[in-house]
Amino acid sequence: MVGGVAGGLADHLGVDVFKVRVAFALLAASAGAGIAAYGLIWMFTPAGEDTAHPSAAERQRALGLAAIGLGLAVGLAWLLSGTAASVIVPVIVVVIGAALVWREFDSEGPRTALGLPKHPTVLSWARVVGGATLIVLGLAVVVLARVDLAALRSSLLAVVVTLVGVGLLTVPIWLRTWRALGAERSARIRNDEREEIASHLHDSVLQTLALIQKQSDHPQEVMRLARGQERELRKWLFDGGDTDNSNLSDALETISGEVEDQHGVTVRPITVGDVQLLPDDVESGLSRESFTALLGATREALVNAAKHSGETNIDLYAETEPDQVSVFVRDRGAGFDESAVPEDRQGLAKSIRGRIERRGGTVQVRSTVGKGTEVRIFMPRNGASVTTESSESTQQEQPT
Repeated sequence: MVGGVAGGLADHLGVDVFKVRVAFALLAASAGAGIAAYGLIWMFTPAGEDTAHPSAAERQRALGLAAIGLGLAVGLAWLLSGTAASVIVPVIVVVIGAALVWREFDSEGPRTALGLPKHPTVLSWARVVGGATLIVLGLAVVVLARVDLAALRSSLLAVVVTLVGVGLLTVPIWLRTWRALGAERSARIRNDEREEIASHLHDSVLQTLALIQKQSDHPQEVMRLARGQERELRKWLFDGGDTDNSNLSDALETISGEVEDQHGVTVRPITVGDVQLLPDDVESGLSRESFTALLGATREALVNAAKHSGETNIDLYAETEPDQVSVFVRDRGAGFDESAVPEDRQGLAKSIRGRIERRGGTVQVRSTVGKGTEVRIFMPRNGASVTTESSESTQQEQPT
């Protein structure tokens, strides 16, 4: 009932928990041995995973046995000589106090610099303060019973002077030890970072260089490998590693890299503003379905430009406004006549226009034969309607 020690021993030994509690109660009468054993097991044994609450009858029996054990310990100590009683009772008090304090410091979870729980509760503070009080009281009784109070002052002064002298003599040793620990910690951190960098370079840069050597006769493949490695290395050096695509700019960077790697083109993404992708997207005003549709349509527009424009450079511009998100995909390639597109070519109609319009957005396609193509995608936010005038004026102001 106190720390789960009896229940844990019963599970480990395969016996009835009531028998274990009776044994602790009887041992408590042997100069408090049962109490000391209970406290030591509680402090030094890891906590188990049994979280079942005891019944009321089981709790009453356990508390009754605990009371019997304490009563037997106190009664036998009373029957013994006054000297024995004056030692046994304070020792029991000290053991109980230490068990309370050690149990709190030994619990699982995040810790402060002093070893206390990161967010201590009232019960945690009560255990620590109560345990410390019992320890101080028990030790005070033992000490005061055997120390001549008249000689206590001179004894304490001698102890303090000795400790100060030892401390002064060992200052160089402590300083040297402290510096050695700091140097060892710094060396370990540098070594870990060096190993991390070496591992990453081996798995990425060196492997890519080996592939480039094998593909030296294919300039387009070499360019693709080098561009992909450059993008991955920049992300690792300056962005802290892999991104989770939790916002629009990261997602556009990812799909741009995928199109570059698959089709051997160069995509230059530029984003103004951003949209965070939250679980329910309440703050951004853009649902996950709209976010996914926007990325899918943008990717399809990039793929179409890479496959049909004949250009190796594609511009991607995205702007986040209060009421909508605008994405522009532009190339300066062959261009096409939208009215002359065969009916079986449904990429523009279904993969781009259809998925955007199902989410309340609009798509504009401007293409001139020989002068390139621009796909404009507008997705509303916060239940607003799509407007294209401000975005068009913004696009006209963008440098070419």
